[in-house]
This record gives sequence, C-alpha cells and structure tokens, in this order.
Amino acid sequence: MSTTISWDDQRIFLAVLETGSLSGAARSLGLSHPTVRARIEALEHGLGTVLFTRSVNGLTPTETAEALRDAARTMAMASDLFVRQASAPHGTIAGTVRISVPDIMGVEVIPAMLQTLREKHPALRIELSLSNAQADLLAHEADLAVRTVAPKQNALVARKVAAIPLGLFASPDYVARRGVPENVDDLEHHDLIGSDRNQVDLALAASLGPQFEPNRYVLRTDSHPAQVAAARAGVGIAVCHVPLGNADPRLIRVLPDFVIHVLETWIVTHENLSRVPRVRAVFDHLAAAFNRMRNRN
Repeated sequence: MSTTISWDDQRIFLAVLETGSLSGAARSLGLSHPTVRARIEALEHGLGTVLFTRSVNGLTPTETAEALRDAARTMAMASDLFVRQASAPHGTIAGTVRISVPDIMGVEVIPAMLQTLREKHPALRIELSLSNAQADLLAHEADLAVRTVAPKQNALVARKVAAIPLGLFASPDYVARRGVPENVDDLEHHDLIGSDRNQVDLALAASLGPQFEPNRYVLRTDSHPAQVAAARAGVGIAVCHVPLGNADPRLIRVLPDFVIHVLETWIVTHENLSRVPRVRAVFDHLAAAFNRMRNRN
C-alpha cells in the first residue's frame, strides 16, 4: 500500500459511496466522469485493495469500502471545519458559521432571524443545513444546531429557547368547502395530511387515535414544509407550529384546544466553539430571536 493517499481521492471516494455512482459523484463535485473513475482507480491502486465492484447495475461498495465510510466522513467534516475556522481573523465576529436546523424551521422561521443577524454582523457568512436528523456536533458536522430534543452529551453547551406547541391547521378555502371539525372524532370526515415513513412522526400520530392512521391521509410526505404548503393550498388539514400557523393569514387553526405535542427547542453548540466570537454571536442572536417570538405568542 502507498503511504501517501491524497485527500482529494478520499473526498471523491466518499462522494461515490454517498451517491452510489461515478456519474453522481462527478455531478456533486463538479468533475468529469473520467476524472472520478481515474481517481477511484488510483485510490484502489494506492490502497492495494478493491473498493467497488462493477456490474450492469452500477457500483457496489466492498466490505473494505464500507469499513472506510466513517473515517472518510470524519475527515470530510474536519476539512469543512478547517475551512470555517480559517474564514475569519481570530477574535472577530466574521467568517462562516454552519447551522443545522429542522426543515420547517429552516424554511419558515430561521431566515427572518438570519436577516436581522446579517444586519448586526455583516461580515458573517451562514451555511444553513436543513435536516430533521441530528447533526453530529461532537464531530463538528455543524458549528451549532437548533434541536427539538435536549442534548445529553457533556461536551455540548445548550440553552432552551422555546416550547412550541403543535396544532392542526387548514386553509380558509378548505374550511369554506368542508367546514370546521367540532371535535377530534369529526376528523374522520376530513382530509388529513401527514407523514410517510418518518417513524417518530408516525408513532406520535398513532398515539393520537384512529383518526390519524396513515392510511387515512390524502397526502403523505416526510417534509414538514411540504405538509404546511399543502395545507395552505387547501389540500387538507396538517400539523403546524402554532406560532407559525397563527401568524399566517393563509391558515386557520382547527380544534384550537387540541395540542398535538409540544416541541422543546434548544440552541446547541460544542463547548470548544462556544467561546469562538462568531459562533457565540449566532448562538446568542438565535436565542434572543426565539425568546422574542415566544413573547409575541
């Protein structure tokens, strides 16, 4: 095995693993298909092993490739952190901060908070990652995160900023056509929008009663912004953050005394980053913005 393995080759290897093909990796990295193929062959030669088997169905990672997946991801996250750390002079509120947020907040809530953040600190640059999966802050996958579960790792610094109730909302057009349900049992006669394969969401729905069985949904999607968008369009009744729904004239809350769940919301960062000025500035700004939102509602 060669003792010198290029990080570029490892980056290409990870892209092939995660996209499942040479062409997918080429598109994601902005490289040509022949370049990706040549770099994978060079990496296999340097390592003295086969990483992918080729067939008419594409590429299949070998056991060796799968064993290297986590190490390659860790290196990729470390490389990204290296770039973010070098993006501003030490001690200044400038440079890049990567934030991981749930999808609905990333679409509907966080952008307005970032607008006022940019006014206050124009030298900041934000990378916004939308995912309902928790970013690995210990591995520096992100600099900070908005989470709806309390963090448990001792190396994380967290502040609880909100307790957001979830309610049921529909559009004025839907209500005009179908009426307003008077109680939970009435939902059997209405069109519901819900999750598709998200096990956490489906378990919550199952705890609410037979009216929320997935086979009753007229639209199923695991995208929370898509659920709310469908409700706005009049497709049916969807779950939505109560402060968000109440502030939107395109939505009407139905069964206003029925609270689906309460999302405890936390701002979280790694203890080593909590004293970095740019990360601290974003942390404190988001915490204050959530506090103002809570007071308005």
